[in-house]
Amino acid sequence: MPDRSFLNWPFFEDRHRELATALEQWAARELGRIDHSDTDQACWDLVSALGRDGWLTHSAVPPEGGELDVRTLCLIRETLARHDGLADFAFAMQGLGTGAISLFGSDAQKAEWLPLTRSGQAISAFALTEPQSGSDVANSTMTATRDGEHFVLNGEKTWISNGGIADVYTLFARTGEAPGAKGLSAFVVPAGLPGFEVVERLETIAPHPLATLRFTDCRIPVHAMIGAPGEGFRIAMSVLDVFRSTVAAAALGFARRALDEALTRAKSRQIGGAPLSDLQMVQGHIADMALDVDAAALLVYRAAWTKDSGAPRVTREAAMAKLFATDHAQDVIDRAVQLFGGDGVKSGQTVERLYREIRALRIYEGASDVQRVVIARQTLGAHQGG
Repeated sequence: MPDRSFLNWPFFEDRHRELATALEQWAARELGRIDHSDTDQACWDLVSALGRDGWLTHSAVPPEGGELDVRTLCLIRETLARHDGLADFAFAMQGLGTGAISLFGSDAQKAEWLPLTRSGQAISAFALTEPQSGSDVANSTMTATRDGEHFVLNGEKTWISNGGIADVYTLFARTGEAPGAKGLSAFVVPAGLPGFEVVERLETIAPHPLATLRFTDCRIPVHAMIGAPGEGFRIAMSVLDVFRSTVAAAALGFARRALDEALTRAKSRQIGGAPLSDLQMVQGHIADMALDVDAAALLVYRAAWTKDSGAPRVTREAAMAKLFATDHAQDVIDRAVQLFGGDGVKSGQTVERLYREIRALRIYEGASDVQRVVIARQTLGAHQGG
């Protein structure tokens, strides 16, 4: 069993500890029932199960108002990732995909989509990345041109999680109020509209539903805009500011699982008539893995606690958490694979699956080098010296 002593840290309240215990029991009971042979169907089954049993209620602002509880989001992602990377993906995309609606949408937009996504009856997606503008969002070229009571969408989005299976997309396009980032707006776009085409499904080392989307004279009503014209970049960054910490939490879940697998292996595997764990070199690897896990957890839950405590932005804290947790989870998992020897790269082994799962987390929602730039700018900007 993974270490759960971190739940006694002062970052958490009793409600968080109760939720973590309940979700752990649910995940152990339910996730093994999901057939992963068809990734699209598995995502539908996972979203349905998460919605049916109430976990997706935490993915959006409560109907009565308030804020997203980032510590809860992080605990859910960490726990799901430790059990099943696709379950974490399914939960995360319901939150990220509707984050702009939940935080900035009109009452009508919230009433139309949030009950469906919270209950698992609809799948959501976040369509920001374009072929020529991944990390450089201000370079987006997709357009939304006003035509009477409609906007007309033209352009492409790529690497869109849940692309091809989502019912609703939060999409960002250039409306031209100003150059660069200030000329982007956000929209709610249902799937299946005329002019909306899934042009390619993208295969990756860890199976997830990903796609390239093309919009050709696709018309959406004016009221599909989220917030005001030109606010798209601010909305996107505000949503990512909340959910970036949860990416770090997912990486932490992968790392905890890898450490747990490595501990079991080191204690049970014999070498020279003694357990692998008796070797000093192995103990050194275990020590480094445990250190990386705890350091990542401290950064993740500091960022989440800071946001929940009322900080308007946690750009620096979230960037630190994502950078450290994802990079060091890669190290932890790599050490686990090494301790398993040949079995570690055998298809179907847990550590082999984790090795494939972790790599993408160092890229999406802000690649590691982008996080370094963010941290440096925030640190330089806060420095008061000469």
